[in-house]
Amino acid sequence: MPRALLSVSDKSGLVDLARALASLGWELISTGGTSRALREAGLTVADVSDVTRFPEMLDGRVKTLHPAVHGGLLARRDLPEHMAAIGEHAIAPIDLVVVNLYPFRETVARGGVTPEEVIEQIDIGGPSMLRSAAKNFSAVTVVVDPADYGRVLETLRDGDAAAGAALRRELAAKVFAHTAAYDAAIAAWFAEQAEDRFPERLSLAFERAQSLRYGENPDQQAAFYVERKGAGLGALAQKGGKELSFNNLLDLEGALLAAEPFADGEQGACCAIIKHTTPCGLAVGATAREAYEKALACDPVSAFGSVIALTVPVDDEAAEQISRLFVECVVAPAFSEGAVETLGRKKNLRILEGSAPADPRALDYKRVRGGLLVQDRMPAAVIGDGWKVVTTRQPTDEELADLRFAWRAVRSVKSNAIVLARGGMTLGIGAGQMSRVDASFMAAHKARQAGHALEGVVLGSDAFFPFRDGVDQAAEAGVRAIVQPGGSVRDAEVIEAANAHGMAMVFTGQRLFRH
Repeated sequence: MPRALLSVSDKSGLVDLARALASLGWELISTGGTSRALREAGLTVADVSDVTRFPEMLDGRVKTLHPAVHGGLLARRDLPEHMAAIGEHAIAPIDLVVVNLYPFRETVARGGVTPEEVIEQIDIGGPSMLRSAAKNFSAVTVVVDPADYGRVLETLRDGDAAAGAALRRELAAKVFAHTAAYDAAIAAWFAEQAEDRFPERLSLAFERAQSLRYGENPDQQAAFYVERKGAGLGALAQKGGKELSFNNLLDLEGALLAAEPFADGEQGACCAIIKHTTPCGLAVGATAREAYEKALACDPVSAFGSVIALTVPVDDEAAEQISRLFVECVVAPAFSEGAVETLGRKKNLRILEGSAPADPRALDYKRVRGGLLVQDRMPAAVIGDGWKVVTTRQPTDEELADLRFAWRAVRSVKSNAIVLARGGMTLGIGAGQMSRVDASFMAAHKARQAGHALEGVVLGSDAFFPFRDGVDQAAEAGVRAIVQPGGSVRDAEVIEAANAHGMAMVFTGQRLFRH
């Protein structure tokens, strides 16, 4: 009689699986809560202590760590000496293992739990059984995911040896990926408890959420992986439109990054229009519609084929305006029924609803050849605290409000980054230029292209001006106030230029590079 050992934390589908195995003539062995669940369902089950002839002990910490279990899993059926060895010790083979692990990641994600509670959710016996069974996949079927129960039963019923061997190999690979991810989560938790944010050895584990049609270009294969299901971009609910693409997901990240400094609503509803991961328009307004129309006015040409993020629900009026533009995606906390209907008429427009706040503790990874660069997440734009007016002229209240807006806005623009703003909207954006003076020129050029008068605008710069030429050019364009980090060896020359032009200039003491 073939034997199956079942020991699961997630008991979904367990009873149906066990009933099916029993009907096929399998002997069932189980532990603790799994045994109770099966007996309550009327099934005959042997306790693992009957197999090991040793009681469970230490509050269940030790129950399956025994030669009677692991000998039955690891013995090679094709080696007579292995079979003789387990026979000598009265160990019977185990042919199927169904195990899923203590909910360590779920416990950590709950928050508010003590270290002692977290440590008790570190499974020891489960991973050991999984690894033993997976190593011997030529003879043992090992299942870690309830979603695979049906496939296993189907293969057992069919009795197709080749199909069975292929499935065992596939499930074994899944087990090793699963236990590696489980151990990585434990290592990450320990790293979070340490003072050093960057451990000597970094273990990462991501789960595939979606296979993508292609990557940045059609001849690149791609997939979307998440750290944890139901978090980040994976938490957004798609309410319309075709499948998200690789570039859509990149631009959604850029859109949420641009909008998040305004999520507190201090300056009103915010709309960010993103093209190639950087804003081509960003604005605040009293309503979603007003914020959108102001953001669009910055650069309506580049907004074609963009991704749009709003910090407030999209109502019917806003949706009607957005629907007049070709847009790839719209993401917002909520959509009215009329908005979904209006936007849904554009069959290719992806509508994404929900909140995807970034974890402030999360690390940021950038792939380079042969390794990773790891850093803290992009810092929030500090407003007010530590700001210092360095020019003779103080900014007016109106200018100060625009400087606060510009400093939040420039955070999401690719460096070198310059933002021209007035009245809670960007008028011109210079992004990704090789010099800051070129970024200033580009911002003014884009603003004029869109028909904006620049007299009295403010300028936000993500890093210091290395020379006074950027300030001179800004003054020529009509800039009246500047917010920038400061810290250049030529700060005195830059301040002198601002004073000569009658500008107000604020140093924030914070750089906001986004490479």
